[in-house]
Amino acid sequence: MTQDFTEKTLSSTVVYDGDFLEVRKDQSMLSDGAKATREIVVHPGASMIIPIFDDSTILMENQYRYAVGRHCLEFPAGKRDECETPVETARRELLEETGYTARVWKELINIHPGVGYTNEQITIFIAEQLEMGVPNRDDGELLESVWLTIDDAFSRFHAGEITDAKTIIGLFLARHYCTRR
Repeated sequence: MTQDFTEKTLSSTVVYDGDFLEVRKDQSMLSDGAKATREIVVHPGASMIIPIFDDSTILMENQYRYAVGRHCLEFPAGKRDECETPVETARRELLEETGYTARVWKELINIHPGVGYTNEQITIFIAEQLEMGVPNRDDGELLESVWLTIDDAFSRFHAGEITDAKTIIGLFLARHYCTRR
């Protein structure tokens, strides 16, 4: 049996309240009675989509990410709007960013990308039986769609071109999924 290291929140202060992120500074009591300061980024959650075509080609996006100062090759993803379920977020984001809709949706896994500093949870979906429509991107959402085989995507990952953690997880899930189709 594992030990219980659960912490108790003593106080919580919002130090930043942005458009969709909040930063809290909490004081907690550790299981041994000591006190600790915890800085937490509160996130509404997100969904990531792995669009897979009938020939096992995948759809990714290339976009500039300001925080890391470079272009990133990623799977489509986006934050959850208030009152949205993860699959509703996934459907909206796939259509907005790529113009595609999918007839088949499969929820694969929930991940926490940064358990040391954020409560963010990302739900990862496979989207199949894709039909092209018209993208409806948000203002300032500049990106290009990139169609790749899974082998080509892994080559880019091994070359250091794909560094986004959720996308790397998605690549392994996509390869596993496609080998079992």
